[in-house]
Amino acid sequence: MTAAPTSGFSAFALEPFPEVRPGDDLAGVVTDVLTSTGTGLEDGDIVVVASKVVSIAEKRYVDLAGLTPGPEAVDLSARTGKPAEIVQLILDNSTEYFLATERGPIIARHKLGYQLTSAGVDRAGAQGAWLLPEDPDASAHALRQALATRIGAEVAVVIADSDGRADRRGATVISIGAAGITALRTTEHGGKRQEETFTDLIAAAAGIILGQRGRGAPVAVLRGIDYTAGDEGVAAMLHHRP
Repeated sequence: MTAAPTSGFSAFALEPFPEVRPGDDLAGVVTDVLTSTGTGLEDGDIVVVASKVVSIAEKRYVDLAGLTPGPEAVDLSARTGKPAEIVQLILDNSTEYFLATERGPIIARHKLGYQLTSAGVDRAGAQGAWLLPEDPDASAHALRQALATRIGAEVAVVIADSDGRADRRGATVISIGAAGITALRTTEHGGKRQEETFTDLIAAAAGIILGQRGRGAPVAVLRGIDYTAGDEGVAAMLHHRP
């Protein structure tokens, strides 16, 4: 289906947002913030959530003390400067990798099919690390259903993750999970058609205001964007699906 044009939209963070702890009901936390700030969600809103808070709520923590780095991890650690335990965790969660430069970063294809810096492994201090949600599309679907039940609005949910690119320095934001919104869309102009990774565009737009390195705003709402509802998820647009 050809996408309807969007000439403008608004975006805002849900803040102040409390620290999410392992096992928290994320939909309940979001609902509490909406109530405490007097914010309402509307049909058609897109709720974009940083993947880290989803991982925390889903208890995706790994204690590095329980890992024994193998020879390949030790070698990569020496070449990149990353702790060998973190490198082993990257290898454990990926199917292939390459170094963007001689010193890294490590660009890995996650077992879920995403190509991510460090396979999406996020260090948690010196002793641990957070893994991606086990099934980000399923996480997005569950959060969307819970929000619909609690607030009565039909919203879409996109789970966003900070990620680097192999060809340049710095990080951007991409989608790793989605529900209620079709991940791919087709635009047409002047007789030319283009397929776009639409949820990545959504994630990038929200990334300007999402919490980064302690900002503390892990949920953003985008309003006024035309989209096609769908539950195929981000997995539907991957070249290498699990």
